[in-house]
Amino acid sequence: MARPHISLKDFKRLRHTKLGFFLEDGVFGANDGIVSTFAVVASIAGASLSPVIVIIVGIANMFADAFSMATSNYLANKSSRDMYWREHSVEKLEVEDHPATEVEEIRVILARKGYEGEELEKLIGLITKNKKFWIDLMMYEELGFAPPDSKGAFKHGAATFFSFIFAGSLPLLPYFFLIGDDRAPFFWSFIATGCALFFIGALRAYFTKKSWTLSGLEMLFFGGIAALIAYGVGYMLGNIVL
Repeated sequence: MARPHISLKDFKRLRHTKLGFFLEDGVFGANDGIVSTFAVVASIAGASLSPVIVIIVGIANMFADAFSMATSNYLANKSSRDMYWREHSVEKLEVEDHPATEVEEIRVILARKGYEGEELEKLIGLITKNKKFWIDLMMYEELGFAPPDSKGAFKHGAATFFSFIFAGSLPLLPYFFLIGDDRAPFFWSFIATGCALFFIGALRAYFTKKSWTLSGLEMLFFGGIAALIAYGVGYMLGNIVL
């Protein structure tokens, strides 16, 4: 995958950000929160049911989905960490019990990266003197495992939950302010959903330094397709069942 182009001007202003660590969780949770909640709104509106039903079902679905996604993210991260440390223990035993074999594996890895001759042997000696670095290097180069982050699985799950709730509440807000109207809430819910999708997509550009316009339109496009599918299914089922 090609890396995003960064201009010299942006590079000079580029700084590390700790918030970027939760970008994937936040975007994932927010996108699914908006789309899934609006899907409920759209399907109920498509079936021409009461706005009160939209509020009740929408809120219930929002919290249930947020919890489900948060726990899934938590368990996925926890499983990844457990898997890493299991493989780390195996690699550690291999280094301790069969050091000669592991040295040869390091030699192959470094040779593939272009090292040779005296430079190769010197680098092997430096790496194998530091057992921790040796094992970490083997974990990454041989097995493809990067060290797990220090933030913990719980924070990943919490980031997903709260971003889901915050973003997922936006399609429901018009129904609270226009509860006496049967048609206007859906129109404003549609507008709020579109704006939220574009804004959250554009927000990614702050961390990735890609075009905020393209990032916003990308998220709006995919979220919009999901919303249209939900409305269409609700409309068809409403005409068939009701």
